[in-house]
Parts: sequence; structure tokens; C-alpha cells
Amino acid sequence: MPVLFFDIGATLADPRFEADGSLTLLPRPRVLSVLDAFRDMRKGVISNPGPGRAAAAQAASALHEAFPGRFTDNALLHWGAKTSRRIFTEAVAGTETEEDPAVPADQCVFVGEDAQERAFAREAGLRTAAHPVFTLAALENRPVHFARITLPEGAGLRRLEAVVGDTEVVPLHVASERLVLVMASTRGTEALEQAGFAVDLRGPVQEMAAFLIRDDRPLSNAAPAPSAASAFGRVVEELSATAAPALVPLGPAPGGVYVAAPADVPIEQVHLPGAKPGHTERLLPDPALLSRPGGTRAPEAAGRPPRDPRAHPAAAAASGDGLPSPDTIAAVRAAVTPEVLRGHVARISGVEPLDDGEPTTVRSRDVSAEDNPRVVEALARRFRDLGFRVRLHPFRWHGRRLFNVEAEHRVPGADSSVLITAHLDSTAAKGDFTGPDGLPRHYDPAVDPAPGADDDGSGTAAVMAAAECLSALLADGATPARTVRFVLFNAEEQSMVGSKFYARAAAAAGERIAGVFQMDMIAGRRPGSTPTVEIHSGSSVPGPVEDASDALGALVAGAVPVLDRDLRVQRLTGPDDPAIGRSDHVSFHERGWAAVAVCEDLFPAAGGGEGTGTRQYHTPGDTLLDQDYDTRFATAIARSVTATALTLAGL
Repeated sequence: MPVLFFDIGATLADPRFEADGSLTLLPRPRVLSVLDAFRDMRKGVISNPGPGRAAAAQAASALHEAFPGRFTDNALLHWGAKTSRRIFTEAVAGTETEEDPAVPADQCVFVGEDAQERAFAREAGLRTAAHPVFTLAALENRPVHFARITLPEGAGLRRLEAVVGDTEVVPLHVASERLVLVMASTRGTEALEQAGFAVDLRGPVQEMAAFLIRDDRPLSNAAPAPSAASAFGRVVEELSATAAPALVPLGPAPGGVYVAAPADVPIEQVHLPGAKPGHTERLLPDPALLSRPGGTRAPEAAGRPPRDPRAHPAAAAASGDGLPSPDTIAAVRAAVTPEVLRGHVARISGVEPLDDGEPTTVRSRDVSAEDNPRVVEALARRFRDLGFRVRLHPFRWHGRRLFNVEAEHRVPGADSSVLITAHLDSTAAKGDFTGPDGLPRHYDPAVDPAPGADDDGSGTAAVMAAAECLSALLADGATPARTVRFVLFNAEEQSMVGSKFYARAAAAAGERIAGVFQMDMIAGRRPGSTPTVEIHSGSSVPGPVEDASDALGALVAGAVPVLDRDLRVQRLTGPDDPAIGRSDHVSFHERGWAAVAVCEDLFPAAGGGEGTGTRQYHTPGDTLLDQDYDTRFATAIARSVTATALTLAGL
């Protein structure tokens, strides 16, 4: 009889480490029904919970708690690194029993979201499935393809969701009300076509992952706007000619192209000639993607009172004109200061030791650098010292175990949460580096410096200062009406993958989010330029999310002159917002939640010149000592965002 092996993290469940260090696994959508469909089949796990027996024991305990009675054979539970075929070969050998020999490798199936892990499993002879929904397809040797689904006029995403929920189809990206990118088996394709949806099959999934690559390069004044087909063809040709001939084009996408990348292609390093960095978005499979849980909260997201204002009088009172109260303004001015922000940035960018009393400084927060986990630990520790409930949200990227950091002040009975966010990682991928031979070489993220003082040390410092502000308010007896979370995402520089995992897990857990305030690069200001803050609320996501995000942006814009009259506001929204898909707020837009990205003047205004933000973007020169780094400017932005977020929370 065949044996099924499952990865845990992101495939079976969304993991998180609680404040007491315990591990919680929250089952992913449709997983329980898939496991129960194979009730009589032997099932095991191949997962990497981290080093040591204690980590394996903790993972096993969490597995049995989350999936009682579904993984009963401890001999089929395999813990360890999945960086080669070895653990998969060992898992196959472990299928032997006293009565029967080991099951042949080609009769075993490994189900895992990570394309690299599936590639190693395939090397070991196992069949693979990219999602639990495709387990039966793998057993029956039925192919699974990337596919573009065109919705007939008037059909709507809800109708598609009803069909998808009962067949072998998993959504990847909602391009519009008429186009959705999915993974689908032949059986799923037939079900879609019988329901009246047009299905355009593209490349096989196998050991591939899907991405959206945006092409935002400006056209010459004389050049006509290209059609989607011609733009798609141009981008595919350029990608094939530069660094990634193995990429599989999946058709036009909003402002760019969809591509599938083999497991061994680091697509984050693949760039269109002349395109801005950050144009690549990782697409995560999710059966619940079409449900858009945030859409129902859109009318409330901009500070309007809940439907029953008596339930949350503080939130209702604060929602009048959306402006911060005098008490909130005073608290923000006291806690969010240039000295505080500089201190946080100095510690995480290497100017000062990361930990008091320790000589070690940070060289880089790149996800491939050894300092990244040290910074995670230091930030989590600071949040705990402030009295917040801290969770670490683990995820994997290119074989590395990374963490998002979440600190929460929970309000029992609150209608929703307010999130103040930034990303903690850095990169210097645009820097100039020289090898031992004196010749230019590529950036080595494991060893090269990437201080990231502005990107996004400034945003991370602002989140920490905002947490210190709330801690002081709570100590003085203030009581917010909504839960407040401070979230620092990892791997933003790698296609926003950290926030993608976080938002997907939040949606699966049924979280209610009133608004997300992302601060990404808030300290860059060229000497002599007008201090200008950009507020981005544009989204390519159909539905009410853009209106709700616009309303959220209006609250920030209204707070700016209250906190600093010298700060000029530049609001960018609509489908032409240049920050669409370029920071972690996009992960929340995808779920229908109101979110804004607030930053320095990075993009030119309509008809204007270039932005006045830092010139050291993604270089080793992004330091506190850079002439474009302006701590007082960052303070003005951080104060405006903090005051707005706390006001939305009912303070």
C-alpha cells in the first residue's frame, strides 16, 4: 500500500511559537478533509522543526495536538533538514514493517509546498504533490498544471470559489474579477470547464514555484502603450536573454507577467534590465484565497465606528474626524523622538552593539546572513521587556528557517486588530563589490555588509518606538478598544515572502484586521529638498480594498500636519500607484484588508521630477552616516503613523 508523507510548515499547518515558547500548529484550509479522505492509508511526516531532539519532540507533540489520530505511526515521522535527497531516502526505508518490506519509493508520495524540497524528494524516487489537494492526483499519476481561469461575464469570484472548494484546484493569484491564476489537475480542469469557466493550461507544476514579475519601466514619450500580449512577449524575451532561460512563462499579469521558476533558480536575483528592484512577488497557493475575509470589514477600516458603537465606545469616539486626540499626540511626541529612533537604527545597522554589554555588532540583516536571527531575537526580547505578548512566526525560504516577529496587546472582545508594521531584513544587492582578483563581483549576501539603515532600519525603529509609546500609554491607564499588533516581517527583500506567509496564516485563522500601517524607508531625504512623505494605498486587487485603503491613507494624511506642519504629503493611489506590489502591504491587500505603505519621497509625482529619497537604496552605503539619512524626517513620519494607528485602535 502506498505511503503518504507531508511537510508540516505551510503545507499542513501554519506554525507559530507562542509567548511561552510552545509551538502551535493551525491546520491549513482543506487539509483536514484531505487527511480524512486517506484515513486508511499510512501517513507520515518529513519536516524540519529546527536542530536538536527537543525541537523534534515539540513538533511531534504539536502535530498530534493539531491532527489528533491522523499520524499514529511514529516510525513514519522524520525530523531533519531537507537540503538533499537523504531524508527522503531514509523515510522510504522507514516504511518497512515486521510483516512487510519497505514500500518502493515510487509508491510513496511527498506533499510539500516548497519546490526545492519536492525536487529532492523526486530525486529520491518519490512522487510529489505541491499541495495536499493534489495528493490523489499524485497517487494516480495525474498531472497538475498552472492554469489561467477566465470568468464569464457576471460569474464573479464567489461562483468560482464554490467550484474550486470541491475539486482539485488551488488559487495562486487573483488578477481581476475576470482572471485568476491557479494550479489545477486534469480532474479540476474538467470541473471548471463544466461549470462554464475557460481554462488555459500552462506549464506543469512539478518542482516549480509561481511568481509575478512587474514591468514598471517608463515608456518614451513617443512610444505607444504596448498591448498586454506584446508587453508579455517583450518581458519573456528579456528574461530568457538575461539570467533565467529555465523560467516558464504563464501569461500576462497585472503590469507584468506570471512566470514559474524551477526550484534551483533564485528568481529574486532575476531582474529586467532597467526595472526597479522589488518587482518580484512570490505567489503562495491557498484554497481560501478567493474568500477575501477583509472585504467585509472595508467600510469600517478607516476609523468609522463598528456597527454597534456601544460595543466599543472608545473606537466610536475616536472615529469622529479621525484626528489624534491631544493626549495621544502628547504621548507620541514623548516616545517617538529622534534620539529613540537613532538608537534603534544604530543597534540593528551596526553602528552600536546589538545588545547592551556585548561587543558584537550587526553586519547585515540579509536573510542569508548569520546576523539575521540575532536581530530577530533582540527585537523579540525588546518587545517582551515592554510587556507585550510576543510570537515568532517561522517559515522557510530557500532552505533557511526564518521568523517574523509579532508583539501584541490584546483587547478581549475587540472587533478587530490594528497592525503597525515594517520589515526587518536588509540587502545590498545593488552595491559594487570587488573580488580578490580586483575584478567586479556579484553581491554575496552571506558575507557582504548590508546595514540597511533606511531600508528598512528606519521603519523597524519606528515600529519599536510605536510599541514603546503604547507601553507608556498602557502604564498610564489608557485602554485601547482594538487589539494592537506590532509586526516585523522577514524576507521582504525576497518577494515579500515573510508577509505573504503571515497574511495567509492570519486569513486562515479568521483574523479581523481594521488596518495595516507599513513603514518602509522613512528616513531618506536629500539635503535641501522639501520633506515629503508618500502615502501609498493603490492596489491591483479587485473589490473594496482600495477604497478602504484610501480611507486609511486619508487618516494618515490628516494626522501629518497635526504632528509636523513642515511635512508635505504626497498621496498615491489607484492602479498607477508605483508602490503596488512593492512592500508588505500588498500581502494584506491580497486578503481584502485595508493597508497603506508610508515612505519617504521615493517616486516622482505625476509630471514631476525624480523622488528626493535616499540615493543609497540597496547598497552598503545605506548607513546612519549617509548624507541622505535624516533622523528628524523619519521621526515626523513615524509620529504621524503611530498617532494615526493608535487613534484607529481607540486611543
